[in-house]
Amino acid sequence: MGGRTSSLTALFAALSLAAPVTAAEVRIVVDKATQRMTVSVDGQERHSWPVSTGTAGYSTPAGAFTPSRLVKEHYSREWDNAPMPYSIFFTDAGHAIHGSRATGRLGMPASHGCVRLAPAHARTLFNLVQAEGLGSTRIEVAGIEPIGTAWASGHSGGRDYSRLTSFDPLTAGIMAGGSGDRPLRKARERQ
Repeated sequence: MGGRTSSLTALFAALSLAAPVTAAEVRIVVDKATQRMTVSVDGQERHSWPVSTGTAGYSTPAGAFTPSRLVKEHYSREWDNAPMPYSIFFTDAGHAIHGSRATGRLGMPASHGCVRLAPAHARTLFNLVQAEGLGSTRIEVAGIEPIGTAWASGHSGGRDYSRLTSFDPLTAGIMAGGSGDRPLRKARERQ
């Protein structure tokens, strides 16, 4: 019995001297201009996926965030119980990275401010963040949503902005020195 006890003691001593296991650093970068997310683990890019960020009036907040909570099966109370599977919440206002069945819209702004992913990609990211921990994860949202992308070519993802406006500030209006049809100038002329 003495040999067995000393073997166990030696094993426990060796385990206690072993370096503690540390979580890997997960960095999630969302580029609103390209509608793309890259995921790096300990500085090595592991994933690059198309996303959908906020449409006009529902901008996805830019900045650096630490996720606050993970919810595997969440339903939005604000948007008609819309499913938000594999949610990684990153603002106090309820913005999250989550799965979406609207995969045909990925690659263009289409959300109410959240970052949408294909369901399989959302599950992969959720599992990674869950394994490494919220404190080891950094979310960075940069850029601005491309203007008009959600409306271009009937939501097909084309980048034709010609239907947005026909106004050219360099040939009409104050940039060109023209009078245009501005009510303020007409009001001054009447005085």
